[in-house]
Amino acid sequence: MVVLRDTDVTRYSRQDVLRILHLNTRQMASWERAGLILPTEQYSFEELGQLRTLRDLQSSALKARKRISAGSIRASVEAMRAAGLRNPLLEATAVRSGSRLAFRHHGALIEPLTQQLAFDFDATARQRLEVVRPEDVAQQSLQQRSAELQEMFLRAVQMEENPATVQHAVELYEVILAAHPEHAPSLINLGTIHYNMRQYAQAEGLYRRATAADPDYALAFFDLGNVLDEMQQLDEAIIAYQKAIALVPQYADAHYNLALAYERQGHKRRALRHWLMYVRLDPVGPWANHARDQARKILKSEKLSIVSRRGRLVKAG
Repeated sequence: MVVLRDTDVTRYSRQDVLRILHLNTRQMASWERAGLILPTEQYSFEELGQLRTLRDLQSSALKARKRISAGSIRASVEAMRAAGLRNPLLEATAVRSGSRLAFRHHGALIEPLTQQLAFDFDATARQRLEVVRPEDVAQQSLQQRSAELQEMFLRAVQMEENPATVQHAVELYEVILAAHPEHAPSLINLGTIHYNMRQYAQAEGLYRRATAADPDYALAFFDLGNVLDEMQQLDEAIIAYQKAIALVPQYADAHYNLALAYERQGHKRRALRHWLMYVRLDPVGPWANHARDQARKILKSEKLSIVSRRGRLVKAG
């Protein structure tokens, strides 16, 4: 058997794989019969990569009108495994050599069955070895990975909406972050799942990672402020809210929460500015009514007149 299953937790159902890679069941069955993949209903991230390579080989052969049989691929893969590669479809770059398969590995093109470097001097036969430039392969792989991560992210977002599938969303976000540790939207969404479960320490860690991954992402700082507020770390929460507002001055919810935090610290004059800003940005609804009430109470209790002196609120003289 060509493919040995590893100990990774499986992540993708058979239907997920068919949809992500745009495969049909007949092609999957063909690869299974040839021993290129194991018949299963669950696939690891590594196996997804193997299937993507097989799909690309098939597509390349169809475009060139030169069929490469599954049996031929299997023989080449097994020969490379015998030469010491654990997973040739991922550790080397597979390229077509006529109706057979060769591998680019450490800068050389290797004919697997002979273990010889592959050159083609038969110009008259016009069957030159097809060599893919490394930069083209890298760009193609980057684009494919980006599209697959985006598809996984959208599925995870949908799963969050149903309490019965939230855990599946967590697993998908973890898969995305394993491949792309600085994917800020996934860090934020996973952090929010932990936040809603009152797992505040985990949420804080994820939100902080999101702010480091994208320092211009206002939502990351807003969410970080929320979890710090829940953890009674008001000084740090205020700094986070201030950062969110500095990035997006019209961030109404950040003004509202910052006003609340200032009031809890007893800084009513500081809170006043943000209550008034919230009302200006979001003038209709129960939150706006609450903000107006708080602003009136502060003005009444502090006997303040709103007088601008270099941007500060001062008492009327």
